[in-house]
Amino acid sequence: MTVPDDDRAWWKESVVYQIYPRSFNDSNGDGIGDLQGVVEKLDYLDALGVDVVWLCPVYESPNVDNGYDVSDYRAILDTFGTMADWEALLEGLHDRGIRLIMDLVVNHTSDEHAWFRRSRAEEEGYEDFYFWRDGEPVSEAEYEEGRYDPAEYGLPRDVRERPPNDWESFFGGSAWTFDEERGQWYLHVFDERQPDLNWANPRVREEVFDMMEFWFDRGIDGFRMDVINLISKPEELPDGEDETAIVRGADEFVNGPRVHEYVRQIHDEAVPDDAMTVGEMVEMDVDEARQFLGEDGDGMSMAFNFDHMRLDFGPDGSRWSKADWSVRELKATITRWQEGLDGEGWNSLYLNNHDEPRMVSRFGSERYRRESAMLLATLLYTLQGTPFIYQGEEIGMTNYPFTSLGEVRDVDTLRNVETLERRGRFASDDELLDLVRYRSRDNARTPMQWDSSLSAGFTDGEPWIPVNPNHEEVNVESERADPDSVWHYYRDLISLRHEEDVLVYGSYDLLLPEHDRLWVYTRTVTDEDGTIEEQTLTVLNFGDTETEFEPPASVAGDAEEVIVSNYDVDSTRVERETLRPWEARVYRLA
Repeated sequence: MTVPDDDRAWWKESVVYQIYPRSFNDSNGDGIGDLQGVVEKLDYLDALGVDVVWLCPVYESPNVDNGYDVSDYRAILDTFGTMADWEALLEGLHDRGIRLIMDLVVNHTSDEHAWFRRSRAEEEGYEDFYFWRDGEPVSEAEYEEGRYDPAEYGLPRDVRERPPNDWESFFGGSAWTFDEERGQWYLHVFDERQPDLNWANPRVREEVFDMMEFWFDRGIDGFRMDVINLISKPEELPDGEDETAIVRGADEFVNGPRVHEYVRQIHDEAVPDDAMTVGEMVEMDVDEARQFLGEDGDGMSMAFNFDHMRLDFGPDGSRWSKADWSVRELKATITRWQEGLDGEGWNSLYLNNHDEPRMVSRFGSERYRRESAMLLATLLYTLQGTPFIYQGEEIGMTNYPFTSLGEVRDVDTLRNVETLERRGRFASDDELLDLVRYRSRDNARTPMQWDSSLSAGFTDGEPWIPVNPNHEEVNVESERADPDSVWHYYRDLISLRHEEDVLVYGSYDLLLPEHDRLWVYTRTVTDEDGTIEEQTLTVLNFGDTETEFEPPASVAGDAEEVIVSNYDVDSTRVERETLRPWEARVYRLA
């Protein structure tokens, strides 16, 4: 097949498995997953066939945001184990030919990080490691007339200031917190215990680069870069102007004025040539993505975009509301990225992760759990880009049926619900819980379902978060025992992708773009003269009902074979027929 060597890369040909260690496997019975728990499951990952593990944060942390609030980047949190445990994990992965990428969380730190403590104390050299600003004075009249309430900002009554600007946190409320020790406000676009680093300070960048080299020297193969396009803020920190922004002020602090300079510097100074980097990018469009990706851009291997994950946001554009999405919208959105990055970047392919609900519950069907899980996997493995599996996806795990907020552990969910309740958003507890069941990040964080035992084989103790009650039917043990299961389908898809360059490097062409249920497309590799060398056709029926498929003339007729399908298929002809609920087929065209 004609794929130039310059176009090839190991991370393009890989399948990545994301591990959220807190919920993966507990080796010591304390109810929390740990590094030795991951080591115990290395043969499982090897059997599945994955090439890369993305390990969510295991650094020292007070765990306000489950590790995404780092207090020491060079130490392992005791809950997860020791550096020796981490080294055993790395060695075990590499012995099996599996690479390891770590989470890089450097938009912010924990407020317990030594840098923040020194900055709070105005220690020389650390004064502006973070964003410190004076507030806006509140007049006596405003205070006396009740037009200002310090409690709204968590302030004592004698502090009569408003925050320095109107920016809001992604976790609800103001993005500023008043610090009594320093007597100023500090910026945090996430939780108040996650202060934002000031990347305009060159010493901050030097410290981050040194830390990255620390991990590369220990043998990791790359980084997943958390909210990396938030690291540049405008010097004057102006109020937000876009009323439609995902949160107030995001139009100012997303893709800030020096973000490309900083990301390019990361790759030039701290990332080895053959390493993989994937950036989590908030509010990024295709044109912006091209600037971040590849050597013609800022050096990043690939990026996570959120366009397809916003299709079910409500009319106000908020994640904490919901609306119906359509297959036509999903097709159009992903097609825009497939076509927009073809030859100019590389896509990351995902439908769920540790921050998103389970894909079967969101984009598939719990009624047809098995079939829809297989269809969604077929989609991810036959698009151009690198597929990411989130733990449990390979057995078709679903959202958790929350019955009360007492089952919720996620600070993002709790903070946002509190803010919405204060604003009178919910007419009833049922309405509140309906939204939590649909949207909460904890849907992805319930324990991995290894077997049908009391705690799903995750722990011998009390799990830190409830186990989904459907683990008695949906679990690894039963899936591996059933040759027709979701797990075996994933293993076959991964193997197929390793064997078929056309599924990695082939160009994508959408057919039947206006169909409201069918998603049909080809993947094609041509030679230098434009002659087709290999071509596949993917046909997906999104829905719980049968759908008539009338193939376009360009693909109708005899195919060489059906290379994967989630139902039995008798014929290799591409012809008019009725597709079953959530049916997926991939043909190799003649």
